[in-house]
Amino acid sequence: MNKVMADKKAIMIFTLPCLIFFGLIAFYPVFQTVIMSFFDWDGLTTKTFTGLANYIKLFQDRIFWTSFRNSFLVAGVLMVFEVILGTFLTLVLMDKRIQCRKFIRSSLFIPVVLSVTVVCQLWSSILNPEIGLINQIFSALGLDFQQQWLSDKHVAILVVAFVNAWQYMGYQFVIIYSAANSIPTDYIEASRIDGATRWQTNFYIILPMLRDTLRNCLIFAVTGGFNIYSQMQLLTQGGPGTATYSLTYMTFRSAFKLRKYGYGCTSAVSLMLMCLASIAVINMLMCKKKENE
Repeated sequence: MNKVMADKKAIMIFTLPCLIFFGLIAFYPVFQTVIMSFFDWDGLTTKTFTGLANYIKLFQDRIFWTSFRNSFLVAGVLMVFEVILGTFLTLVLMDKRIQCRKFIRSSLFIPVVLSVTVVCQLWSSILNPEIGLINQIFSALGLDFQQQWLSDKHVAILVVAFVNAWQYMGYQFVIIYSAANSIPTDYIEASRIDGATRWQTNFYIILPMLRDTLRNCLIFAVTGGFNIYSQMQLLTQGGPGTATYSLTYMTFRSAFKLRKYGYGCTSAVSLMLMCLASIAVINMLMCKKKENE
């Protein structure tokens, strides 16, 4: 017993510096952001305490609600393309009868290793309303479906979300595919001996055993959707107007372009609370479903 306690003390002594350092770089900025959200400051003059004025202003700001809606919309698109489509492709590519499985897996991961700038430039060219490939295809087929893909306020946010999903779906796919291949083959073989079809095996054996992995992937997709910035900056610069603003884009613009650091911190706090609430809801729903089974 004494040896166990001594080992625990030694572990604490060696890990304490790392924990303190992690706390400083992870939690101190969050604490400072929360404190700053109660002040009005332009980065040069003296800080002025405003209480809840920034929060009241935030909830009355039309741009905030546009950014709020867009963040949820992007998160929803990422959930569909990255998690649901990634899971479907995993189930399909687990079939050894499919040819070129390795090539398909590698191809899906290629966009992940590309720079965001390269990806956005590629899609800007493809979506160009005059010479872009998409509109050229519609024109060649005689379809009157040409769009101003990045200039139409009703379409632009969906395009930005799709570009993000296209780039990072391979990352989610690799996670899900690796987890699926780590499932013991005994379970799958036993289900097939009992007469289960391939898709019955997928739904009743593989998917339930992927629950924890899918939960993490959902969290990655949702928080990634809330924190999207680079694609909006490179593709639309938040336009047309404020149609493609996200909470991250609004936060950056308020703090570093308009020099309203207190208001930017208020937006950042709301973004953090959204992420935490979404993580809590996903965990609650997945755990509840697991208990019911």
